[in-house]
Amino acid sequence: MLTLRQIEVIRAIMVTGSIAGAARLLNVSAPGISRLMKYSEDSLGVRLFDRQAGRYVPTPQARNIFDLLDTVHRKIEDLQSAVADLGRGRSQELCIASVPSIANVMVPRAIAQVRQRFPDLGLDVNILKIEEAIDYLLLGRGELVAISSRFDHPLIEFELLASGRLLCIVPDNGPLAEREKITPREMAEHPLIGINPKDPYGAIMAAMFTKSGIDYQMNVKARFGTTVCSLVAAGLGIAIIDEFTVAHDVVRGLKRLEIDADSIFHTYVAYRRDLPLSVYAEHFLQELRREMTAVSSTKTQESRIRRSVGTH
Repeated sequence: MLTLRQIEVIRAIMVTGSIAGAARLLNVSAPGISRLMKYSEDSLGVRLFDRQAGRYVPTPQARNIFDLLDTVHRKIEDLQSAVADLGRGRSQELCIASVPSIANVMVPRAIAQVRQRFPDLGLDVNILKIEEAIDYLLLGRGELVAISSRFDHPLIEFELLASGRLLCIVPDNGPLAEREKITPREMAEHPLIGINPKDPYGAIMAAMFTKSGIDYQMNVKARFGTTVCSLVAAGLGIAIIDEFTVAHDVVRGLKRLEIDADSIFHTYVAYRRDLPLSVYAEHFLQELRREMTAVSSTKTQESRIRRSVGTH
């Protein structure tokens, strides 16, 4: 039985007509080529080449073998090309979705890293509300959804993505902009902008007040966190928002304040339990988790530094 390396060497001798030419073609030493050819002939019990006028010519009994070797070599090249295409993502498409709070900043940064690894990969990115995630996955529209809450479902797996904190955002030119921290009770004294508490994402924000038994009035409601940020920047009030939506200062005109209360929340990735994730989806998930964890870790580090400075 010939190995793939033997097939490659024998074909190289056939194409170039010499040991030296085959060595140059394969970028290896000529003695190594000579030894492997002799070993191949001994293994097969057939002389593959005759030497005529300084060139290696296929023997008559080996010509049929060479035709088959050439066919095998072309198939190997096709296989290597297909594997290389997979490695670059060529002719492949990754379909993913995210709730708006994660899609605004985190998802694009993760996708940029996926692009570096798989430069030819096609991408289909959807923005969904939480209640739309199940149909998206079960109908096969995409592989995974980055989501801001979880619930029980027999066919959907919810894996922890990253933990983050809620922040209070205020206009950077308003009276609260000089502060670094604020309590829920103090926030309730100002015009509040938020997402409808009946919305799962809005409920996370509203829980800040309801858990403390604080009455509050939401003067302006918006569907998405990015809209809430823009309304606050326009001076229409203050809001509670997750740190991923306002990461990397993507929205101008805001000052972020720490909330003096339990503000930890969790995000998840949802996917089908009965279907394995593609290598592209796994890489996206890895990069998304890395981006989100970096934001959370940086904020925690900044908080510790401020508290340390404040005690000296």
